[in-house]
Amino acid sequence: MNQHLPARLKRATTRTAGRTGAAVLALAVTLATSAPVAAQDLHSSRRPSPVGIAKALMGDTYVKVTYGRPYMRGRAIFGGAGESTTYLVPFGEVWRTGANEATELTTTGPLWIEGMRLEAGTYSIFSVPGETSWSIHFSPELGLDGTNRMDEATGQFLPAFDPEDDVLRVEVPSHTSEEVVDQFTIELERTPQGADLVFSWERTEVRVSLHLADTSSN
Repeated sequence: MNQHLPARLKRATTRTAGRTGAAVLALAVTLATSAPVAAQDLHSSRRPSPVGIAKALMGDTYVKVTYGRPYMRGRAIFGGAGESTTYLVPFGEVWRTGANEATELTTTGPLWIEGMRLEAGTYSIFSVPGETSWSIHFSPELGLDGTNRMDEATGQFLPAFDPEDDVLRVEVPSHTSEEVVDQFTIELERTPQGADLVFSWERTEVRVSLHLADTSSN
């Protein structure tokens, strides 16, 4: 059909088609590149402190720890309260042992935690870091925002951690590591007796021993 058009009109038609094609191509590229970004922004991995999971199978017992993994981001992490430096986790104060929601440990069978029996179940893990040792608390309170719980009636966060409610509490030594750990990490490292629950951040490492408990004992 275009072969019957005057040459000037043919050139104008060609230029218009070229501009239209370029516009369609630009729109397609914009849609293709912008859609995944929007999806990524909604993904849980976009949290400043993403979710981490440590897990181990000890015999027939499955152990899993779910926690938030904050980064140092140039901050001083552990240190004495009242010093000139501002610490993110001051010594002697209760910590959620991670970020965001409270850290939770689930075990499908009973365990010996530093020689003390913990029954099967799910527990929040709170800690009180110190210069030479940490106090580790296993609490039955679940679904917490850090050490607090939201009151649905008022919309206010109320303290939910009470050491009097602890199912188990152990004191373990803290150690200085040779390497700096930028992102808070919890691991379950297998040992001949079971596993060590290992907390690592900055230049601090804390280990809690886990052994299988005899299910026939009380």
